[in-house]
Amino acid sequence: MNDSAPPGTTAGRPATAPPALDEKTASKVAIGALVGNALEWYDFFLFTTAAALVFNVQYFVSDDAVTSALASFATLAVGFIARPLGGLLFGRMGDRVGRRTTLLVTIVLIGVTTGLIGLLPNFFTIGLAAPVLLTLLRVVQGLALGGEWSGAIIIAVEHAPPAKRGRFAALPQIGSPIGTLMSSGAFVLVSLLSQDTFDSWGWRLPFLAAIPLLLVGLFIRTQLEESPEFTRLLENNEVAHAPISTVLRESWRQVLAGAAVAFLGMGGFYLVTTFVISYGTRILELDSTLLLIGTLSAATVEIGVIVVAGRLTEAFGASRVVVVGGLATALAAFPVFWLIETANPLLVVLGMTLGVAGLSFPYGACGTALAGLFRPQLRYSGVAIASNGAAMLSGCVPLIATAVFAASGDQIWTAAALFVTIALITVAGGLLTPRLSIAEAGVTRR
Repeated sequence: MNDSAPPGTTAGRPATAPPALDEKTASKVAIGALVGNALEWYDFFLFTTAAALVFNVQYFVSDDAVTSALASFATLAVGFIARPLGGLLFGRMGDRVGRRTTLLVTIVLIGVTTGLIGLLPNFFTIGLAAPVLLTLLRVVQGLALGGEWSGAIIIAVEHAPPAKRGRFAALPQIGSPIGTLMSSGAFVLVSLLSQDTFDSWGWRLPFLAAIPLLLVGLFIRTQLEESPEFTRLLENNEVAHAPISTVLRESWRQVLAGAAVAFLGMGGFYLVTTFVISYGTRILELDSTLLLIGTLSAATVEIGVIVVAGRLTEAFGASRVVVVGGLATALAAFPVFWLIETANPLLVVLGMTLGVAGLSFPYGACGTALAGLFRPQLRYSGVAIASNGAAMLSGCVPLIATAVFAASGDQIWTAAALFVTIALITVAGGLLTPRLSIAEAGVTRR
């Protein structure tokens, strides 16, 4: 059976009917995907926070603080640049071998890599080898995460009853704010150590904790069942033989629209958290603990918003939630950064929280939107390519924001304008999605 064969048919015999889907199984799988996803995001976000607080002074040593920050954020960006390669690799594996097996591989890869970062000597110990090795480990992290997010969303969607896919697609998305809470919370705890202790070895503890967390995540992942849709594809000999080339040839418009839809939830998040942490410590001279608390507050609110966004997706459609959430974020962008610019602790936390709350509506809906853009034979590859294309651009956002901010003479309006631009790109993606979707997966049209 070639890639273009009609769904539900095989050569010479009727296709096997898809198995019945029930909420109990869907809940079990979605929670399993959520927990594993949260642990992977914890590993990935540790690097994000450390890039703003640690790596710029311990691995990218320079007399100029801006140069060190740019170098550190460049390494952060490298992980995101590697994600599309991981999307190609694990997207093909997910469509050829299976969703479950691929998710087992990604969690092992990123957990081991994160633990090794915690053991890596700094520049003062091994010289230039330190930033080089750190960059290589970041690349491996990016490759692994390139197949993680898409796989977690897809295995949840494909186990869910069609009418309730919005809530189950949103559930693994909560792994992102939970990972943020865990990673930022870990750094808040170690920041309570003396500065000398933190600089010497305290910052390494959250990275080393990835090893026992890996064992937990691996156990949970082994309990997941393979997706019913992929099982049907296997039984009916409908597995795509060349999913990557087929997606790029037949579904490139869907890839571009999907990347635009996902951009705000990823790029906007790093602007309001990673860039703001760097801006707050360097320019506003705020305590890093305050900014980490701001990140914790934002992530806590994000959990609730994602849940609401999932339900709204079922009622109104993923594209509408994406568009309205993107427009609301664009309108709030300048007020968000004006609040942060005040350097008032309460207003800084409020600004970070409002910024993340707005972008969390499109983020909560984008899993449903992206899954609906691709047929099952190509879904893992398509979602992986689209989401990781957005991730690659998102990883460059703190670097771009820092460079433009410095070039403007430290004018905060440049960050707000970038936030508006990212939001409007996502709005455009949301407007295109209904025309390109195979269906607004599980949505009740009104």
